[in-house]
Amino acid sequence: DLPQFQGKAMLGRALTSPISTLLVPIIFGLAWRSGRRAAYPYGLDITLGLPFLIDTAGNALNLYDTIVWWDDLNHLVNWGILAAGFGFFLLMRPVGQLSTAGLTAGFGAVTAILWEFAEYITFVRHSPELQTAYTDTLGDLMLGLGGSIIAGVIMGWILWPRRQA
Repeated sequence: DLPQFQGKAMLGRALTSPISTLLVPIIFGLAWRSGRRAAYPYGLDITLGLPFLIDTAGNALNLYDTIVWWDDLNHLVNWGILAAGFGFFLLMRPVGQLSTAGLTAGFGAVTAILWEFAEYITFVRHSPELQTAYTDTLGDLMLGLGGSIIAGVIMGWILWPRRQA
């Protein structure tokens, strides 16, 4: 009921955010029980949960309504972090370097689009933001794509495991 949570689809966020933090431990635990003993994927786990924590903290501290550029920064950074999570998953698979970079960026782009659909359905279409939603959504998509491309470059070139010749 706090004012900073009004019109922000907090129920949907409260229901979906825990999934991001439980997904990796549950899947890893099931794999561990089935006999596959691998090191825990900390990078994957952190990068899948962190964007939702940052978003929730931004809402709790009312940063979206008090800092003009906060939403834009979140779309860039959080999509970079989320896409990097997918990149960490790819680094555990037999996927080539260029494919890792491209799939990481693509995953981020697709999830940014899906997020914007969810925002529109849950609160934008019935809010005072509707008048500026088109411009804001295009900006959010551009920033989400930018963060995803940055993550793709980081995962495909900077964090890509160096192989001995």
